[in-house]
Amino acid sequence: MYKNAKIICFDADDTLWINEPIFRESEKRLYEVVKEYISESELNKELFQIETQNIELYGYGAKAFILSLIETALKVSNSKVTANQIQQILYIGRLHLNSPVTLIDGVEKALSSLQSNYKLILATKGDLLEQERKLNKSGLVKYFHHIEIMTEKNSENYIKLLKNLNIEACEFVMIGNSLKSDILPVIEIGGMAIYVPYEITWKHEEVNEKIDTTLFTQVEKISDILPYFQLTMSNYQ
Repeated sequence: MYKNAKIICFDADDTLWINEPIFRESEKRLYEVVKEYISESELNKELFQIETQNIELYGYGAKAFILSLIETALKVSNSKVTANQIQQILYIGRLHLNSPVTLIDGVEKALSSLQSNYKLILATKGDLLEQERKLNKSGLVKYFHHIEIMTEKNSENYIKLLKNLNIEACEFVMIGNSLKSDILPVIEIGGMAIYVPYEITWKHEEVNEKIDTTLFTQVEKISDILPYFQLTMSNYQ
């Protein structure tokens, strides 16, 4: 049990609600538009490379992704894509942005169980308007004391978050599906973390170096975090 915990922080995408499969579906739709120019595997490689290059300029989120889709289509076709094909890609972007927000099983029960004894906050990265819209559509706003939308989830920004919350790192627990963004930066500054892997991980979030898994807790699903925290008797019912 995390006895010193006062604030529990949750990641959003693929921790609270489904996100990465929507991107994968959009990638498949892009292939249907440009398959006359390139194979699907090569397209995915080109798209990832362009997405990665564009992060510094565009940041994260669906809007940045849509711009990368268009840029990728232009590149793989040697600028031969037609106006109609660009229009199809924009339609893919609209479908993506209007996707429903589907909660991961057990999320609302976990939040409602923890809310009585802890301050819950949400820390995510990406486009402000997009993340706010997804949060509002999720119906989870009522559980959170504070919402933090970061440009990047690194140790420096977590330190700023802790200062804004007026809390010590040893009293802070981060819960998320990304080792790179949710777990390792928090461990680095002396915080606690619970890793809840999702079935799909964006390649950019993968960690290739060897890590010390004794520094954080790993669970299979979001409901498995509850035994690590103090709950009132009503939460067990």
